[in-house]
Amino acid sequence: MPVVASLCALEILDSRGRPTLKATCVLGSGARGSASVPSGASTGAAEARELRDGDEKRYHGLGCLKAVGHVNNELNRALANRSFASQQNLDAALVGLDGTADKSRLGANALLAVSLAFARAAAAEQAVPLYGYFALVAGRKPDSLPRLTVNLFSGGLHAGGQVAIQDVLLVPQAASIGSSLEMTAAVYRSAAELTLEHYGMRELKADEGGLAPPFASSRAMLDEAVLAIRAAGLEPGKDVALAVDVASSQFYSDNLYQLDGQTLDGPSMVRHLQTWLKDFPIVSIEDPLAQEDWLHWSQFRREIGSNILVMGDDLLCTKVSRIQKAIDAKAASALLLKVNQIGTVTEACEALHLARSADWSITVSARSGETEDDWLADLAVGWGADYMKVGSIRQSERLAKYNRLLEIEAQTGLPVRPS
Repeated sequence: MPVVASLCALEILDSRGRPTLKATCVLGSGARGSASVPSGASTGAAEARELRDGDEKRYHGLGCLKAVGHVNNELNRALANRSFASQQNLDAALVGLDGTADKSRLGANALLAVSLAFARAAAAEQAVPLYGYFALVAGRKPDSLPRLTVNLFSGGLHAGGQVAIQDVLLVPQAASIGSSLEMTAAVYRSAAELTLEHYGMRELKADEGGLAPPFASSRAMLDEAVLAIRAAGLEPGKDVALAVDVASSQFYSDNLYQLDGQTLDGPSMVRHLQTWLKDFPIVSIEDPLAQEDWLHWSQFRREIGSNILVMGDDLLCTKVSRIQKAIDAKAASALLLKVNQIGTVTEACEALHLARSADWSITVSARSGETEDDWLADLAVGWGADYMKVGSIRQSERLAKYNRLLEIEAQTGLPVRPS
């Protein structure tokens, strides 16, 4: 039974140059684990709350010294010298100490950093790989690797809003992580060459590494993605499919969507999206409607059938109550699982189990503000995710996760999950 000897944290910077925190947990056995936590740009209204300092003299108010202080002081005092029979027990103690519904008192960033650091330390104490520990938490055995969804083009809050929708992603239909990354690199290179040819611009990148030329419309972004796949000598839909993160909440107000110069009500937005699904090799569409437009989520899923994943991010926020509402309303068929949306490993695992009980697909996802920590790859493997979404292939905080998957693939020989 692990005994927490000490907890500590420090403020570090994420991939956008904004503060986040890294926590370290030392157990009585001497085993230790550290973990860094991410932060999102496009955030759902129901997400657990990060704690930021609000001091405009430091990082425009985004400092994390208060959250760091809570780990070093209150959480360390409360948890040190206590034994925890499981991850669930540790996480329950964290939630109880915070005492708020949205984790705003101590900060979801502080709680998650401790939750993950404990997981790493417990894995080290048990002499199991981190993905094996996460599998134990979920009550399963690792049996596959996630298929990749990789950012190619970005707009929305990830790229300054030159196009309303947030991301067009590649979904390689390959049998291994290595060959998936090979295909992705070829398409990315082709896309960069097309960007120079069509827009006369170099490889300017968005938060998650996607290319961000000034497309005239969302359809132009999708057209360019298909061209890039073909230019790489691959067949759209067969070799490489597409996924789209619409992030509709970002351009929705007063019950209307402002998309590509058009003003669309809910039914019109549903019809508009259906034309994309008809014209492009899209296998997954994320946040196609706004996070509180439940009526049209249900309409959209009903009308497109079961061949394309309807994925909830802002709609669900990795929160059991919202996932259950979506199941009841038949509003989605896939969960974008972001651990920092809910704040502890255990609560994210509860969301995983509920989504799986409805036969949903699971995509384990990073955030726009990431670190070089690679725990997300282990989580995706341990929890049997169908897909992993961490960004493009041009930034170290993204590559850390892909490279960890390559390492797990080499060590285990596990297959990539089928499409």
